[in-house]
Amino acid sequence: MLNNIYVDIGHSNTKWKFKGKYFETPTIEFNLDKLPMSSKIWISNVSSNIVSSSNSNISLVKSQKRYKSLINSYDEPKNLGSDRWLAMIASYEMNPNRGFILVDIGTAVTIDLVDNSGLHLGGVIFPGLQKVRETFDNFPICNEIKANNISQSTIGAWSTGTLDLIVNGINRKVKDIKISEPNVDIYLTGGGVSGLEKFLDFYYVYHKNLVLDGLELFANNMG
Repeated sequence: MLNNIYVDIGHSNTKWKFKGKYFETPTIEFNLDKLPMSSKIWISNVSSNIVSSSNSNISLVKSQKRYKSLINSYDEPKNLGSDRWLAMIASYEMNPNRGFILVDIGTAVTIDLVDNSGLHLGGVIFPGLQKVRETFDNFPICNEIKANNISQSTIGAWSTGTLDLIVNGINRKVKDIKISEPNVDIYLTGGGVSGLEKFLDFYYVYHKNLVLDGLELFANNMG
């Protein structure tokens, strides 16, 4: 019997899960038709790329109003990014009776709050570190993730300032949420976490592939 494949097409990278193993490639290089033979391909796609394939056994997942007791707060549920919804499903399944904050750091940073009844109370979105650093054409692109108070060079000042912008934005938002929801768990996910985690000033549990895990849970329970 063939296995399912679960695919998370992001703005920068595409990940997929097959037989319990995770794979990743730049989205611009990803080709659905080169995936292994499978029973069905389940896809979450938040990129601008249109999914096309000769394989007809594909299911493109959109956010829904509810998953078990997890409730989507959007008036138009499908307008919530499928990556956010699926990562919430995976977080919810870790402890369905506890609320949580979900922080996803990638091309964009998203922070979502779910209370202990399963109600999604909303979230925020802002650009990730690399996108912020690409904002000004005349500023050098820097991949450095190093904390300094101030710098004596333009590239150093830009590196420090953009890092502070992202890290302080995440820390402040989580702190604000914890004031009103002090007993929630915090889950961290996403491909942009590496290097940033040491600057986060809250306790969290890290899972790199919550979107794919949530996609598999969705397929098994709702498909």
